[in-house]
Amino acid sequence: MASVSRQTTTPARPLFERHRELKALDAALSDLRSAARGARARHTGLLTFTAPAGMGKSALLSEARIRAASQGFTVLSGGGSETEQEVAFRLIRQFVQPALATMNNTELRSFLGSWYDIVATALGLEATNVSSVPDPTGVRDGLDWVMTRLTVLKKPVVLLLDDLHWADLESLSWLTSFAPRAADLPLLIILAYRPDDLPDEAAPFRTLVERHTSRPYTLAPLTVSAVARIVREEVGESAEDQFCEECWTVTSGNPFETVELAIRLGERNLRGTEADLPAMRNLAAAVKGPGIVERLRALGTSTRRFAHAAAILGAPFSPRLAADLAVVGETQATHSIEKLRAARFVAEGENPDGSLDFVHPIIATAIYRDVPDGLRGGMHNAAAVAIRTAGYGITAAARHLLEVPCEGKPEAVEWLREAAREYLRSGAPEAARRLLTRALQEPPLPEDRAPLLHELACATFLIDPRATVQHLREALAEPGIEPELRAAIVFKLSQALAHTDRMEEAATLASEEARRSQYHPRVRLRMLADHFVWSMFRTDEPDSADRSRRLNKLAGKLTGRGPEERWILGLRAWDALLRAERRQSVLRYAEDALQGGMSWADENRGFEIPVSVALVFMYCDQPRRAEELFIDGMAECETKGWRGSHLAVGQTLFGYIRYRRGNLPEAEHWVRQGLQTAERVEGAVPAQWFAIGILIQTLLARGRIAAARRVADEHQYGKVVPNAVIYPDPRTVYAELLLAEGRHAEAAQLLTRVGDWLDGRDWRNPSWCPWRLDLSAALARTAPERAVRVAREAVAHARDFGAASVIGQALRAEAEVTGGRAALKQYEEAVEHLEQSPSAYELARALVGHGAALSREGRLHDAADRLYQGLEVAVHCGAEALAARAREELSTAGLRPLPLRYAQTDTLTAHERRAAELTSQGHATAVVAKELHLTEQGVRQLLSAVYRKLGTDPAGLTEALEALPRPQV
Repeated sequence: MASVSRQTTTPARPLFERHRELKALDAALSDLRSAARGARARHTGLLTFTAPAGMGKSALLSEARIRAASQGFTVLSGGGSETEQEVAFRLIRQFVQPALATMNNTELRSFLGSWYDIVATALGLEATNVSSVPDPTGVRDGLDWVMTRLTVLKKPVVLLLDDLHWADLESLSWLTSFAPRAADLPLLIILAYRPDDLPDEAAPFRTLVERHTSRPYTLAPLTVSAVARIVREEVGESAEDQFCEECWTVTSGNPFETVELAIRLGERNLRGTEADLPAMRNLAAAVKGPGIVERLRALGTSTRRFAHAAAILGAPFSPRLAADLAVVGETQATHSIEKLRAARFVAEGENPDGSLDFVHPIIATAIYRDVPDGLRGGMHNAAAVAIRTAGYGITAAARHLLEVPCEGKPEAVEWLREAAREYLRSGAPEAARRLLTRALQEPPLPEDRAPLLHELACATFLIDPRATVQHLREALAEPGIEPELRAAIVFKLSQALAHTDRMEEAATLASEEARRSQYHPRVRLRMLADHFVWSMFRTDEPDSADRSRRLNKLAGKLTGRGPEERWILGLRAWDALLRAERRQSVLRYAEDALQGGMSWADENRGFEIPVSVALVFMYCDQPRRAEELFIDGMAECETKGWRGSHLAVGQTLFGYIRYRRGNLPEAEHWVRQGLQTAERVEGAVPAQWFAIGILIQTLLARGRIAAARRVADEHQYGKVVPNAVIYPDPRTVYAELLLAEGRHAEAAQLLTRVGDWLDGRDWRNPSWCPWRLDLSAALARTAPERAVRVAREAVAHARDFGAASVIGQALRAEAEVTGGRAALKQYEEAVEHLEQSPSAYELARALVGHGAALSREGRLHDAADRLYQGLEVAVHCGAEALAARAREELSTAGLRPLPLRYAQTDTLTAHERRAAELTSQGHATAVVAKELHLTEQGVRQLLSAVYRKLGTDPAGLTEALEALPRPQV
């Protein structure tokens, strides 16, 4: 049904004994007013009231509405419903839709911008691209943006959310992640819920509110004095104390029961004497659950049936739909509404769309539970038909089908599947899972079972990949599956197996399916590609050489005519890289794979191969090309609303490219963004592994050893090794941490095991995994001859590959373990190669190492030149420890560092400064993104860091930039 802004449903009454809560409300509104005027940067942002049913939470929110509106604040509101918890995003739609309804189509599209198709379905709008299926993280980000923009446009804003114990879990999940931001916006969120009725799935929400600086206010029962005041307002001041005390006893000080009792006492013209006590007790029973039902029955069969229909529909309800469902005429429906109003079941006021509400959720619950069990299912079924016929949408209708007994109806299965597809488009896979599970129970026709199981598996893939495996295995067991559907099932199954660290099963499954599909060439190629990718990413692949030969042979026959061929050519490029084949050959395969394009957001292919192809260019000393591919790929994912593990890996590996280029501060920024994104997504473990390893490497390069250790310990890095190949290799990264901590023997043992594993696979490229370089350093003190031998092996493999960066890096490692005058030539050649490469940090290491070696040989003039150059490059890279070493070497040699030609004289990185300058000049985000080779999201992240560092907002950006010293060039 259409959602409306939730309005108060009870007459305004004085709030007795709520001084503490009203004081907190006034203080929060005052803080909000100050924050909106710029007097304060932050405010409380969140105010919460909790209590059992009937304790006055809704009355407090009604008072909050009145006080906020009187101060000119914009008030948005919504509330949970016991009968509509299964409708995803229902709560959000309640308070967002009224604001969006004031916009015409052009204004709406302008307001939502590039987020339109990502959040349209979640907000109940008509999406343009119905084939797009955003992930839950993307939808949450889009809703964040919508709420933030609404707040800025209508500031200051008070958001009132009632009965959150009945909120749909999708809305509650969004609220949990968004609420902490309210303190940074001209927004106050006021919440009310019953703590004992929160579902187990709402644990993160409970943690948020209970640990917030403004803890929940728990409403206490009314005292005898307050109950007496309420009673005497209705029956007169002559009501006896004993009578009022008995009223308090029977209501336990519950405000709802007290008010309802007092009104009925007044309607009966009771005076509050001892003689009135029996009648009072009967009236008190009538305002509780069983008593409500008895009062309803007294109103007549037609009215009771109308009330049942209203409770089935859920509040607020359409009088016309309730009449149709109750099978009563228009005249009878009007009479029923009048009776229900007079008996205080239905509220006096109507909502803007003509819908009606119950006076209190307690009444709605009692009436719903009064519907006979045998009748309830039939009424829900009729409600589903009526709601869809009225045009309220398939998801509103489908929630009723969840309450209908299973009868094997094909139309019910189709409705549930249709609603599930809409939930997937809205980013609510758990809601889709509920509907599809119910559809299986119907059950479907035999020929529909495999497609339905596939749809259910796709719904569970992001939230429960192990369940995905089970559903897809069941689907494959069904007879007569069409080849295309079977291929889709096998691909999703192999992907789910891989994502649950069952790489061997994934590779075996694809191989078996390739043999099975020999009469379908395209399907067979696709299965071979899947087999090769999962085999290559297995850490325990039994015969890597054989797989490589088969891949090489197959790739030699392909021209890249279709996506299947391009995927195999991309795998060939990656395999050639790992085996240290000539750089030119590797690049040729990569370019062939990219001819015709490689989508990062193809739901039926995965993005492992496109990512690997993009990284080929980084390892081959073409980082700009790699960055361009990553920018395009991440933009494609963002456009589609994939802002979970896909974006996390993209951000992380984009940071890895910056690390390889030597831009360490930006590398750390991007990798931390990737880790933060991954940690927001349930089950994004592979993305976390990538991020943690690269973050540790970046911190070590910056000289922050203790910070790297904290990251490793926090994530148990080094203790657990996944079955999937991760880059950089986790064990090698952990060995680098051990080396930095001086634990050379442990590092040497670990690296030896890594070397045995990689040599067994014939993966010898030190550009991809520099284990030999690290092992030579670990052995330098205890086994110098072996250290030199290992380093020379690395140099040989680096020369075979031919990338200047890795040749220079290997030569620098050989020089370090060789020592003495013999090392000078190696250092010199290392610098020559690195000067021709994009690896600034490795160049700085070679320059400082060469300078130190020259100093020890007494060539102080040459040493000073090298050390000064190394210091300058190290500072530029953000490598603090390396810069400190250069200064120490200069000091030891009796030399004083010259002023640097380049220095960071402010807190901003070069990218941050340029993004800020362009923005302050009025350039659009898209223009800034294009110049800086970033996504628009990347630009927004940079600007967020700028505002945080400079302590300003967009309005003060120009002035803040002018106050900063300019970098000296």
